[in-house]
Amino acid sequence: MITGLGTVSCFGRGIETLWAGMNAAASTPVEVTDPHANMTYRKLYAVPADTVAAQPATVGELPVGDAVRFALDAARQALTDAGLADRDPARTAVVVGSGFGDWRLHEHWRTEGFPTFGGWAPTFSVAAAVGAQLPALGANISISNACAAGGYALSLAADLIRTGQADVVLAGGVETYHRTSMGCFNRLVAVDPERCRPFDADRKGTIFGEGAAMLVVESANHAAERRARRYARLAGVGWSCDGFHLTAPEPEGTQIARAMDEALTAAGIAPDRVGCVVPHATGTILNDVIEARALRRVLGASTETTPLYSLKALTGHTGGGAGAFAAVAAILTLEHQLVPPNPPLGAQDPECPVWLPARAVPLRSPAILVNAYGFGGNNVSLVLTSP
Repeated sequence: MITGLGTVSCFGRGIETLWAGMNAAASTPVEVTDPHANMTYRKLYAVPADTVAAQPATVGELPVGDAVRFALDAARQALTDAGLADRDPARTAVVVGSGFGDWRLHEHWRTEGFPTFGGWAPTFSVAAAVGAQLPALGANISISNACAAGGYALSLAADLIRTGQADVVLAGGVETYHRTSMGCFNRLVAVDPERCRPFDADRKGTIFGEGAAMLVVESANHAAERRARRYARLAGVGWSCDGFHLTAPEPEGTQIARAMDEALTAAGIAPDRVGCVVPHATGTILNDVIEARALRRVLGASTETTPLYSLKALTGHTGGGAGAFAAVAAILTLEHQLVPPNPPLGAQDPECPVWLPARAVPLRSPAILVNAYGFGGNNVSLVLTSP
């Protein structure tokens, strides 16, 4: 069961702010001011300045940056939302997905000078730092299989509960601005000069976004014993790997279709009972076309009547946090029984024959399919249903 939610996004703090932004269906990336970002395209869906306090600067002896601070803020929101002020730290775990962790901190050191704390600071310290601060003394796991990491974090959280390793898991994903990924995507010619516009005929690539999304996951029995409010049930998970190319998706979409099929089978949900899909949909030309084809293969005739909600068109591509953000968007859609409007397209790509409603539509069935894919062919699909 999902019993608590917390977010830090380009709209600010909290799920109410995110939901309002989703319904407004409008956002604008900003130009980064980093003087060392020597690249053509520098737009970012940034977390507004001063949204999250610039503390802590360290956790124990470890210097930490915005990735830790964003994830910690979102985790505390989720715990408060779940009413878990009183819990057993030894039975609480943390799983955080991130493509780069606190890499921005390391970039800053390389241009501004290394600190004099006299130790070594790992890049992927987010889960451990969050666990130390909460505290959560169960497993503290950082996952870094690219842009699928946040989705994998949720599925691993469920495994920790099923195997008895934890009663409560804080799971999600985080990403912050850094030059490395922005520069790489510039060199891959995979950045849109205007905005992130998945499935648009004129899309040129993606634009990154910052933020953190954290969810409280616990067993149905544990939630019932403490009479917790239940947002949703994580009903099915499917993993696969293309094993095709370092960055390009497998052209037929065979393995992403397999992940969707396995998640739906695990959830016991027939394709025509999917009420909404939150696709991976990054805005890159190949990915959107291949995902659209795979959705048609999985959903069949119901593809035309199943609404898609394109979250990245609002928040940008939040990297390792994307799967967790998509799950939060799905849960808010379940909670309100409403699929928010998609940001308007110039013209939809005819090679992506999916339904992207420009106005809010009622959720016809309380089951939502969420997709997250990453470089290297890492794929995960989740099915979230009403509790």
